[in-house]
Amino acid sequence: MTKRRIAVISTGGTIEKTYDEFQGVLENTMSVLDVMIASLTLEGIDVVRIPLMNKDSLDMSPEDHTLIAETAGLHGRSSDGVVIVHGTDRLAETGERCVEVLGTPTVPIVLTGAMRPYVMRNTDAVQNFTEALLAVQIVTPGVYVALHNKVLQFPGVEKDRERGTFVKR
Repeated sequence: MTKRRIAVISTGGTIEKTYDEFQGVLENTMSVLDVMIASLTLEGIDVVRIPLMNKDSLDMSPEDHTLIAETAGLHGRSSDGVVIVHGTDRLAETGERCVEVLGTPTVPIVLTGAMRPYVMRNTDAVQNFTEALLAVQIVTPGVYVALHNKVLQFPGVEKDRERGTFVKR
């Protein structure tokens, strides 16, 4: 059986925040994505990690969104799909930029993140990341977000801050 090659691009965001006990804050200082991947049973896929940046998405610039889109396009040429782990505050901007820069990509590109960091007991990080890994294997080429048991296709996806999830406009 041939394994599918899935590129996982990490950009930071709440999903990857860790707790600094000396300052009493959650911050993006190191990636926890490798710990998450190691905890999953991922038969049939090879995960290729691309640590692009480790930023809170509120700190991302338009150039960062473009870099993420271009990196997804580049790795899409040598993979069966791309998952982008991203902060939820500006995830929609990156999804829209992917559509602008790439049009319809040759493989699925799925963005995901979390409303609560992986290090918290009530995190949604593992659920969302696992859903993204499954979605990237079954959806048609395009740009999507997978979060909270939903897969929505860009363009026209936005964060519903009141409900704490993503919706289609």
